[in-house]
Amino acid sequence: MSTGNDVPVIGHFVDGKRVGGDSERRGDVFDPATGRRTALVELASAADVAGAVESAERAVRAWRDASLAKRTAVLFAFRELVNARRDRLAEVITAEHGKVLADAGGEVQRGLEVIEYACGIPSALRGGFSENVSTEVDSYSLRQPLGVVAVISPFNFPAMVPLWFVPVAVACGNAVVLKPSEKDPSAALLLAEWFSEAGLPDGVLNVVNGDKEAVDALLDHPGVKAVSFVGSTPVARYVHQRASLAGKRVQALGGAKNHMVVLPDADLDLAADAAVNAGFGSAGERCMAISALVAVEPVADALVEKIAQRLAGLRTGDGRRGCDMGPLVTAAHAERVRGYVESGIAVGAVPVVDGRDVTPDGAAEGFWLGPTLFDHVTPAMSIYTDEIFGPVLCVVRVGSYDEAVELVNANPYGNGTAIFTNDGGAARRYQHEVEVGMVGVNVPIPVPMAYYSFGGWKASLFGDLHAHGADGVAFYTRGKVVTSRWLDPRHGGVNLGFPTQT
Repeated sequence: MSTGNDVPVIGHFVDGKRVGGDSERRGDVFDPATGRRTALVELASAADVAGAVESAERAVRAWRDASLAKRTAVLFAFRELVNARRDRLAEVITAEHGKVLADAGGEVQRGLEVIEYACGIPSALRGGFSENVSTEVDSYSLRQPLGVVAVISPFNFPAMVPLWFVPVAVACGNAVVLKPSEKDPSAALLLAEWFSEAGLPDGVLNVVNGDKEAVDALLDHPGVKAVSFVGSTPVARYVHQRASLAGKRVQALGGAKNHMVVLPDADLDLAADAAVNAGFGSAGERCMAISALVAVEPVADALVEKIAQRLAGLRTGDGRRGCDMGPLVTAAHAERVRGYVESGIAVGAVPVVDGRDVTPDGAAEGFWLGPTLFDHVTPAMSIYTDEIFGPVLCVVRVGSYDEAVELVNANPYGNGTAIFTNDGGAARRYQHEVEVGMVGVNVPIPVPMAYYSFGGWKASLFGDLHAHGADGVAFYTRGKVVTSRWLDPRHGGVNLGFPTQT
């Protein structure tokens, strides 16, 4: 449907179809490269959320009993649909988020890898069996679905993050209520439609769009058994606390301040390429972006020069024009990041490249800020301490490996880190000593493959289990152990003594 001025209104997806909601509240959806409002999105009320949960509760009764063969057939069909339509999905991501098409395509590919992992759910759900644990008594373990689970995903990966969770949750026999970011909701709705087309029964996956009101309704609803969340650390902490108090299982992935340590023996050209790729891809709007480069002297001068040279060749502009870096997601966020740039200059950081001076290949009304490189940053500066979530790379100079590790471990975040070196002993020592959940050795963005699990330490994760992989299966299931004896008619009799193993 559309408004009077023909701006479309994006609703929800419940019981296998797109629907409107009861709430009259709506949010704006923009094309970040043009600054133009392209749609309105309905912001769900608590009643809208309750309706989606009720749909999921009805659907999960049959879905949890569906055979593994049936579940995997749906997942294989869904994988084929996403793969065949990956360009369409990437276009939708770019139109609402702003990241360049190549980056959006990479996001879809990483999501596909989790779908493919979920296609192997029969192996992941296998239990154990022990025969004759006592005389003619057997024990075996099962993993069973939780029921209805909620997924609350962020704006920066509107397809990949939902795909981190939804395929695994569904494969395990759960029903899902997904609340994507209201800034770029269309990718999630497309995925829900394609899941339905692949044969997923109505109600097993529902999508409600909304803001904090919808989030709180999901966190409080007694029908929701578990919550998966990705977002900033303050909100992750809030989600974890509120949902835990409501008796739910929670995995809340928070923010990051990812450090890349460059040792004096490193290949500086490789390190400079990596710093640019990891610092400015998706305009720095990644929880795994490198935002702090720790240069172990005497390499800082040469490394900063090489990075600056590479930044001079980057083209910032509309992601549909073959540019290297797109806009930020909203005008407010672009202004926030610009404020950090101004703050860094005010406290004495050296702006080697100032992104405020960029001339974008795009409409003047777009939400632009070019790549920004600061040198001589200290740990006391807000551009170092805060998660900026934008195209700002800070270089911190240290005198030794030990000082670098101490700096990284003192940071309250522990999401991802990388070390660049040609010294295998130093790399092995770093991966052992660093207090971070995901480590790259000469790899700047160490996002694990789908059969491993994604997640950080410290203030980057609230909860015990990480996303996808074995942790994902464990999160979306409960363990059960059965001890059984089928009586031999030759045995029997009453014995009131305490059972013992004989």
